[in-house]
Amino acid sequence: MKLIITIDTEEDNWADYSPTGYTLENIQRIPVLQELFDEFRVKPTYLITYPAAVDEKAIRILKGIVKRGQCEIGTHCHPWNTPPFEEKTSSKNSMLCNLPVDLQYKKIRHLHHTILKNYDIEPVSFRNGRWSYNKDIAENLYKLGYKVDTSILPYTDWRNYHGTDFSNISPHPFKFSMDDIFRESSNGDMAEIPATVGFLQQNFILSNSIWKMLNKKPFKRVKLVGLFSRLNLLNKVWLSPELSDGKTMIKLAQSMERNNYTIINMFFHSSSLKAGLTPYIKTKDDERKFLQTIREFLTFARDNGIDSIKLRDSPGLL
Repeated sequence: MKLIITIDTEEDNWADYSPTGYTLENIQRIPVLQELFDEFRVKPTYLITYPAAVDEKAIRILKGIVKRGQCEIGTHCHPWNTPPFEEKTSSKNSMLCNLPVDLQYKKIRHLHHTILKNYDIEPVSFRNGRWSYNKDIAENLYKLGYKVDTSILPYTDWRNYHGTDFSNISPHPFKFSMDDIFRESSNGDMAEIPATVGFLQQNFILSNSIWKMLNKKPFKRVKLVGLFSRLNLLNKVWLSPELSDGKTMIKLAQSMERNNYTIINMFFHSSSLKAGLTPYIKTKDDERKFLQTIREFLTFARDNGIDSIKLRDSPGLL
């Protein structure tokens, strides 16, 4: 099994869909994170937004890591601050999938060429902001030469937020063709490497069915999901140090291996490196615990022969 680490490398302004007025203080913490990765010989994939693609300090920090060959730079599109600005700013329009196809293309292309110009690399890996994804986005990525997408958050339904329903999609990596971006195709045009979300129980399909049922009325009102979790009957876990502790992520990786997964994809936001910028990291002590959680998981991966690869290298494994 191989480990991929994908980091949404972005501005500080959580849930602020304004095209201007952002800051990037969290980027100054990336060298500390990268030291940890270097210690474990891990090469992460930094998926960068437009603000991170044009900020001089961010360019200097990230470009230095790229030049050492210690990371990959990919693309992370926040449509609200990626030119051109032809849409109204709104929660709905923060989901790229809701914009006209040609505007989607222009935004991704502009960010793509900005990264190429400022980082001297042509990105081939992509994750969209807010897990927004559909066939139009996939086709636009293909036109721009992208090889791998990681915009799917398995077992999650974003329709209440104007997004995509991934509630029946597993964390299984696959190649796909443009005629059906959610179905595996052995001679597919691109690769999909979902973020890793799974269950500690053996049967993911059954576990997901029960999870969905327990989140419907009237079961949701009596909080049966929490009861099942405490009894270890149903444990849904995100391979993210923002949402899971080290021991739980280790258990998920072991569950994935028992289910014959060949790739796991840890994910988080760069803004979680600095306290007060995300809902997950609120204090300086949280900052320390966050890095310690990553260290705990990387120690497990190293001791169990789980090697790190860049996101761009994953299609060759499928």
